[in-house]
Amino acid sequence: MTKQFSKCKICRRLGVKLFLKGERCLSPKCSLIRRPYPPGQKGKKRKRRRMLSEYGSELRAKQKLKNFYNLKERQFKKDIKEILEKKGKTQDLGELLIKKLETRLDNLVFRLGFTTSRTQARQLVSHNHFLVNQKPVNIPSFNLKKGDVIKIHPRSLKKPVFRNISLTLKEYQPPSWLKIDKKKLEGKVINLPSLEEVAPPVEISPIFEFYSR
Repeated sequence: MTKQFSKCKICRRLGVKLFLKGERCLSPKCSLIRRPYPPGQKGKKRKRRRMLSEYGSELRAKQKLKNFYNLKERQFKKDIKEILEKKGKTQDLGELLIKKLETRLDNLVFRLGFTTSRTQARQLVSHNHFLVNQKPVNIPSFNLKKGDVIKIHPRSLKKPVFRNISLTLKEYQPPSWLKIDKKKLEGKVINLPSLEEVAPPVEISPIFEFYSR
């Protein structure tokens, strides 16, 4: 089975569009649009999803957010544990978690429109295609701060993946906390996002409950 359809199954299983395949997710080819039921031979008979237990709801919330940001369980759990150690209110913890996830280098590369998906962004960051404050960084989980600048490495602009980047960015508008210079092909973190601005595809509090068990 190809990775493409494997990722589509994740959205179908969780019942929410997580935009794991970039442009495909915005087209009529999106598997969740064509087959809005869980994968499996009996999927069509289970269009009405069964009620989940409290644990099941927490687990599903965790799976949704983890897959939304294209993270492995080990990395996601580490991030959650770091936030929980701060011992703040649940709302404050949710805000801190979203800031941490949104300021990852791979996520920012995606948010700036340099890639079509977080999966692609993670791969390109790992292959040294981006500079942070003029220095090469190949760690997808690297967290940026307000004022930091991301730029496509000049030597990478000849790569096929970036061949039409100027055309792609022409009509693209990044989130309000980011600024992009489409001529220089660089983006800047002008603010840290709030929970309301990001509007993640799931409630955050059940995720902390899951890892607090």
